[in-house]
Amino acid sequence: MKKPKAKSSSKQKKLSEVKEIELLNSWIEAQKPESGFNPLSLPPLSKEERRVGANSFPRYSGATLFSELPISKKTKDALRQSKFIEMTDIQRASLPHALCGRDILGAAKTGSGKTLAFVIPVLEKLYKERWGHEDGVGCIIISPTRELAGQLFDVLKLVGKYHGFSSGLLIGGRKDVKSEKERVNELNILVCTPGRLLQHMDETPYFDCSQLQVLVLDEADRILDVGFKKELNAIISQLPKRRQTFLFSATQTKSVQDLARLSLKDPEYISVHEESEKATPTGLQETAIIVSLDEKLEMLWSFIKAHLKSKILVFLSTRKQVKFVYEAFKKLRPGIPLMCLYGKMKLEKRLGVYSQFCEKHSVLFCTDVAARGLDFNRAVDWVVQVDCPENVETYIHRVGRTARYQSGGRSVLFLMPSETKMLEKLRAAKSPIQSIKANKKRLQPISGLLSALLVKYTELQNTAQRAFKTYLLSIHKQKDKEIFDVLKLPLDKFSASMGLPFVPKVRFLNKKSKQNSLQEKSSYLQPENSEKDDDLENPSEDLKPVNSEENDLDIPRKELDIGNFKEEKVDRGFLLEEDAVNEDGKAGDVKDIVPATRILKKKKLKINIHRPVGTRVVFDEEGKTLPPLARIADMNGANDSLLLDQDKKKEYYKKMREQLKQVDKEDKLLESKRRREKRIKEKLKRKRNNVEEEDSEQGVDSGSEEEASRDRSHKRSKIYFDSDNEDGEGRANNVEKGISASSISLEEQEALALKLLNSMHS
Repeated sequence: MKKPKAKSSSKQKKLSEVKEIELLNSWIEAQKPESGFNPLSLPPLSKEERRVGANSFPRYSGATLFSELPISKKTKDALRQSKFIEMTDIQRASLPHALCGRDILGAAKTGSGKTLAFVIPVLEKLYKERWGHEDGVGCIIISPTRELAGQLFDVLKLVGKYHGFSSGLLIGGRKDVKSEKERVNELNILVCTPGRLLQHMDETPYFDCSQLQVLVLDEADRILDVGFKKELNAIISQLPKRRQTFLFSATQTKSVQDLARLSLKDPEYISVHEESEKATPTGLQETAIIVSLDEKLEMLWSFIKAHLKSKILVFLSTRKQVKFVYEAFKKLRPGIPLMCLYGKMKLEKRLGVYSQFCEKHSVLFCTDVAARGLDFNRAVDWVVQVDCPENVETYIHRVGRTARYQSGGRSVLFLMPSETKMLEKLRAAKSPIQSIKANKKRLQPISGLLSALLVKYTELQNTAQRAFKTYLLSIHKQKDKEIFDVLKLPLDKFSASMGLPFVPKVRFLNKKSKQNSLQEKSSYLQPENSEKDDDLENPSEDLKPVNSEENDLDIPRKELDIGNFKEEKVDRGFLLEEDAVNEDGKAGDVKDIVPATRILKKKKLKINIHRPVGTRVVFDEEGKTLPPLARIADMNGANDSLLLDQDKKKEYYKKMREQLKQVDKEDKLLESKRRREKRIKEKLKRKRNNVEEEDSEQGVDSGSEEEASRDRSHKRSKIYFDSDNEDGEGRANNVEKGISASSISLEEQEALALKLLNSMHS
């Protein structure tokens, strides 16, 4: 009786799902918003409008709660259990159009809930199509980074846990590619990175996307960029044109080429914050500090020391810089856990670093791989940008890691005097950033400590050189030359601030300097001789930009005060908690602790052309100067003191040559004697080794000396004759070896010689 009940219950469940789908479709068609309409312009639903009539449905355009949308009960239950109750602006504006089956171009601030804006329509689309395991891939969600893909996959599992769809995370760095290939054809929803998806399209047999229903590009501006152009074109060519497409990002593209490449048809462009006063999150406090290039590391170190109880995200330009700063600061031990994250780390390590940073107060040094989409549990206190972002969009994505949703956050941007035009661009993009002056008295100099570290750890010195070169290369590759000019950088001071004993050679920089004029080349090689470069390297106390155009910027400036960057219970300012104190109780400097290992070259060396060249000054006992070789000169008068007696000179040289010949002859005799003694010792050593080996093979006991001597009695000892000095040294050497002259008579020697001659003739 149980089996029929189970079958009947499953039939009833299917019938109820079919009825629900019909109800949802009719609801969506009855209250469909017009194309181009902004649902945010409608007021929230009243109590009367929320009631569902027999032949009428409430409007869902302008709804503020997820429960008011025409979505399935499974999705609503998962949203309610995950505590997603009220919709954000981007969700209110995009979901009514997305549920109708329209393509979406969504742009909203970071941390505004864009993930749910495309996850809910994906689940509803497959649910209404009655998608199953045998139908294959129905949706592909593409993310630019592995961490963001993993975060999207977690949200998908939360919202779709009551649906029966199979989903998979396909990202690079994993070793189990074979197991993925076996199961990827059975998955309904793929969350992946472009490279990994293209790998399965090319290598996995029977991988089919011809029935794809929805394509989602998260952080679409990054995926449509040049970096992913080839991969994306190859992926789009294998997807059907009839599909629903979602593009979401904080800074969206309107390029006609990109839209045509994705086969978008009349997409709905939704930018909920386009008319807002701020392009960045509302709870974000933005600050810029004008600091020279050689003071950036000192500023960063001082900032970290002043915020030991915060969660700090530090952005650098290249992964080589991330590795160097992380390794160097870890050895200096600032008093807070340090982590690093960059593109070529192994997947397990990257995910581990991401999870650890979410859990505790720490400092994470990273590249722009962590700038997009990542949500660190809404608890990042500070975003510090040590290097200037390449454009306004990158800045918006970086600072969006803090002040997410309704929480607050703070950001600091380090700008060199030559990069102050970035402030004008940020203000034009609705970023209320304030420029302040750094209190240099609160800086902790660490160049001496870094120099000592590089001397102690040679591998760290190689890392520092690579970081130096890659930073210059990143500046060289920037398109905006009004802000980024590699020839204006103080290379000597910058390398010294990193602890390097010299300026590393950079090939591309040498080529670039050769192409410029002679004036530009001299200003790069000798920055101290140029007034403009002096201002760039050594900004004034007010830290104003050099160019007059930059001075006209209407940017609010104020002196750095304790209240700007203070902890909740710290009143000592943002740069220092405690000053360095020496043994006498006075404030000390790093130079007093670590001796300098490098002297900066301040000026070009000048040569005095009037100084005599090629002369040697000799002093007599009274301290008077004498000409060269004065001791062999004939000094009869003041005028003759500079002349030399050639006969005495030749006699002196002849005497010296004879002395050298005699010394050379003695040296040769000593050397031959030393070599001869060495050869004799080696022969005796080899002989002893051979005898010991023969004894061990015959089983002779090492403790019985009589038996050993009896076994060796049949062997004749070798006789050594010294042909160089038979009377003296040769006889002495034979005596040392235990051979006496009387042991062999003259007749025996003659007989031995005849025997050897006969054997040679025969």
